[in-house]
Amino acid sequence: MHCFCEQKETYELKVEGDVGADPIWCNQCGCNIDIEDIPISNELKTELMEWVTKYGEWIDWDIDWLIPNGIELEENHNIQGAKLTAKVKKELRGKYRIKFFSSTMARSYANRKF
Repeated sequence: MHCFCEQKETYELKVEGDVGADPIWCNQCGCNIDIEDIPISNELKTELMEWVTKYGEWIDWDIDWLIPNGIELEENHNIQGAKLTAKVKKELRGKYRIKFFSSTMARSYANRKF
C-alpha cells in the first residue's frame, strides 16, 4: 500500500470512519488509502463503504450536536466497524497489521460544557 510514510509503503493499516473518506488509513502517517488499492474482496469493500457512509449519523451537523439516541447510534456504528475490521484482518491475514479506531465524537460532544 502506498502512503506518505518515508518508505512510501505501509503494512500497518487502520479501519476508521470519517466524513468523505475511504475507511482504510495508514496507521503510521495517517494517509487515507483508496479502498480499491486494498487487496480484499469486492463484497467486503462494499460493506466497508456502506459502513463509512453512515459515519456521523448521530450528529445534527446544522447545530453540531448529538441527535436523540446519538450515543447509541455511534456505539452501534463502532460495533459494526469492529466486526468489519475482523473481516479485513481475516482477508489480509499475515500481510498487514490491522487496527480499528472507533469514533470518540459522541463522548466529546456529551462532555462539552458551554
